[in-house]
Amino acid sequence: MLKVLKNLKKSMGAVLAIIILLCIQAAADLALPDYTSKIVNEGIQAGGIVSSVPEVISKEDMDKLLIFTDNPDEIMDNYELVGNEKTKSQQKTINKYIGEDKSVAENSLYVLKDLKDEERAQLEDKMVVPILEMTAVSEQVDEMADSIEDQAAVSAVKTIYQNAGVDTDKLQNDYILMSGLQMLGVALVSMVSAVSIMFLSSRVAAKLGKTLRDKVFKKVLTFSNAELTEFSTASLITRSTNDIQQIQQLITLLFRVVVYAPIIGIGGFVKVLTSTDNSMAWIIGIAILAILFIVGTLFAIAMPRFKKLQDLIDKLNEVSREILTGIPVIRAFHKEKKEEGRFDSANKDLMKTNVFVNRAMSMMMPLLMFVMNSIMVLIVWVGGHNVDQGTMQVGDMMAFIQYTMQIVMAFLMISMISIMLPRAAVSARRINEVIDKEPSIKDKKELKKFDPNKKGLVEFKDVSFRYPDADTEILEDISFTAKPGETTAIIGSTGSGKSTVVNLIPRFYDVTGGELCIDGVNVKDVSQKDLRDIIGFVPQKGVLFSGTIESNIKYSDDNMSDEQMKKAAEIAQATEFIETKEKKYQDPIAQGGGNVSGGQKQRLSIARAIAKDPEIFVFDDSFSALDFKTDSELREALAEKTENKTVIIVAQRISTILNADQIIVLDEGKMVGIGTHEELMKNNETYRQIALSQLSEEELNQNQKGKEE
Repeated sequence: MLKVLKNLKKSMGAVLAIIILLCIQAAADLALPDYTSKIVNEGIQAGGIVSSVPEVISKEDMDKLLIFTDNPDEIMDNYELVGNEKTKSQQKTINKYIGEDKSVAENSLYVLKDLKDEERAQLEDKMVVPILEMTAVSEQVDEMADSIEDQAAVSAVKTIYQNAGVDTDKLQNDYILMSGLQMLGVALVSMVSAVSIMFLSSRVAAKLGKTLRDKVFKKVLTFSNAELTEFSTASLITRSTNDIQQIQQLITLLFRVVVYAPIIGIGGFVKVLTSTDNSMAWIIGIAILAILFIVGTLFAIAMPRFKKLQDLIDKLNEVSREILTGIPVIRAFHKEKKEEGRFDSANKDLMKTNVFVNRAMSMMMPLLMFVMNSIMVLIVWVGGHNVDQGTMQVGDMMAFIQYTMQIVMAFLMISMISIMLPRAAVSARRINEVIDKEPSIKDKKELKKFDPNKKGLVEFKDVSFRYPDADTEILEDISFTAKPGETTAIIGSTGSGKSTVVNLIPRFYDVTGGELCIDGVNVKDVSQKDLRDIIGFVPQKGVLFSGTIESNIKYSDDNMSDEQMKKAAEIAQATEFIETKEKKYQDPIAQGGGNVSGGQKQRLSIARAIAKDPEIFVFDDSFSALDFKTDSELREALAEKTENKTVIIVAQRISTILNADQIIVLDEGKMVGIGTHEELMKNNETYRQIALSQLSEEELNQNQKGKEE
């Protein structure tokens, strides 16, 4: 998984922005319970009075207060008696508490001086007891908890304010309104941060998905046939789509959860220990242990099945692809029911595993919600007792509930992301298998250039080959030379290794023994690009790409002239059907060439190779779908085009290779003959049997006479 996450380097700016925004959001979310506590404790219960030190106090109440203190000067030093001329500070305080439109009689009101926080705290300690004694609750002071003592003192201050002419209802409403607006502002910051985080996370995830698809696709393009066989096409498609989609979905939520949840969880726990009554902190410990137990148990059960899911998706894709590709054969043999059963089996295996995993994971949320609701009930029950005993205020209990829910939700979020994590981890491993796979065929660090004096020369020198997973040689001691201006044909029974020989030329496979040289240089010593640039390869199965006839013929060079394209189509005998199309060369070609016949597909594939104008032409049984007339006309036109080119043809039909300059006869991976048609008919029994199995002695003789004439 970490290897996959390294691909986020290009998005580090966005990632840092997400982390900063997450910290801002967490700070905002952690501040909200404090506002709730203040609104309940100070706004509702205390009437908007935040301190037991009155900001204004009438002269009459001050005189009463001083009776109950041993050091009246310590209190009086912090107050100023309002005279006829008021200072700006005094007027501001009077406007806030008494009102701008109300007058204050001279020497009738004391106003608190501007004090620092430390000075105010010291004064509060000195005034709490005198205020409580002044309001006739002195007999209870010693029995009160600190929080209840402060609350009682604040209530006494309310009476003092009323005696001084303060509108306490307005004071309360203003406090609640201001706190509410501040709370809304904090909530707005949290919302904007959350929206920005999701936006950036989605972009980062989409960019990562693009990067991974790009890497996987580019790596697959470097694979030889050996690697393609190892992974299978169905698996590579799944890894490029479904697996990367799993990673992308995880990344969308990863920062939101993996970064945010610890911040909010740790921050909430610190707030519980420092900002509120921490006597109930043990409840949070119980909640966390219960959540970890539930998540751990479910994962121990479901984790093995997570690992099977992607393999089962591979299997389903493989079966689906095979069935859809083979529909004509399935219908021809009336095997629909059998194939439906095969698909149903793969589908059921995937369904059963999905159902098991989803059932296990679907139990998680109800269990976790039960834990969360139970914890809430426990907090209310314990907190209610504490409120009743006077050791906790209602607002503190409400704040504790909110902090606890934030901590529990942090763990819930982590547990929810952990549902996706195992499957994404499996997907990441499968993606890394492709990205980290070293192709068996790759260019050397020091490369050579082709010898211009041996242009078009193809030399097989005691070449042997075996597939990577095979125990025996597929080809043994293959030695021949294909020269420019000559046609070399390869023929043999099915499975004799004809296609394998020509697949070695463009280096789709590497020889395992001997040496294959082109233009006088071993193919392993030149770059694959340079090698394939000089080869026009037509595979056994014609492959066309979605687009137009023009785009397929010009596949080797988009800037190719129309004249060159049309000339190639003419040589390949493709103009016959192209001219009948409504849009001619602009006529669309469906994916895989599904809207053209097999013969038309082969002719367009041949035209594509001819248009490239390479040094070496390789035709891997590329005339099999052509009728004899078209085959003959095509070879005749091709002979003129390839007058100075090297032509290598793999063929099943004797008529295609009768006029070849040399014919290679293969049997079970070995060369059993080489020569012209006439020489092989006389000296090679294998070739003679192949020839006579297709044409009679008389037809072969007629062809020979025609050639001599």
